[in-house]
Amino acid sequence: MDRRDDLIAKDSEPRIHPTAELKSCRLGRHVSIGERVVLREVDVGDFSYFERHSEAIYTSIGKFCSIAANSRIHALEHPVERLTTHKVSYRPNEYFRWLGVDAAFRERRREKHVTIGNDVWIGHGAVIMPGVTIGNGAVIGANSVVTKDVAPYTIVAGVPTRLLRRRFEPDIAARIERLAWWDWPPERLAKAIPDMQSLAIGAFLDRWENGAS
Repeated sequence: MDRRDDLIAKDSEPRIHPTAELKSCRLGRHVSIGERVVLREVDVGDFSYFERHSEAIYTSIGKFCSIAANSRIHALEHPVERLTTHKVSYRPNEYFRWLGVDAAFRERRREKHVTIGNDVWIGHGAVIMPGVTIGNGAVIGANSVVTKDVAPYTIVAGVPTRLLRRRFEPDIAARIERLAWWDWPPERLAKAIPDMQSLAIGAFLDRWENGAS
């Protein structure tokens, strides 16, 4: 990191609540993990945060994502084709000696990886089903169930989700994607924040596409 970035940015170490449970996770800079969050094999990009009581497994999350309380990413799958959907068939070790975890079923779940882009807002209590990809800048409404891919810069909600509207017109969304502001160094990002607050999106893009500093 540039020395100037050290001066302008606060401590970039992830903040993890003592009640959170993480296993085999990778956390970026300025990541925040809230109370009783449970993460398993999850990569979390810079500046993204999980609010309390959320869970995720087998997921890649981009930068600047806002994940509200009680959300569930990569919801648990049960083997409906078997005699029983109960975990006794795939986690018998919890009940019987000398019977291990069903490795094939666990790998089946891993293969249905969830991918979440940058600047995604996942609302309170939302459920993201296995195998879903959510594009950059998307918004998932509270208590929604996402069963299929979500396009970038769209707002979806419902059970299952449906498109409510686009955040921006396609040409504006494409310009934001090209700008890729989420990859800017901290010094540039800090300088841009007042313009994020005060300028309309078109004016912001006009200025920062041309190398404002």
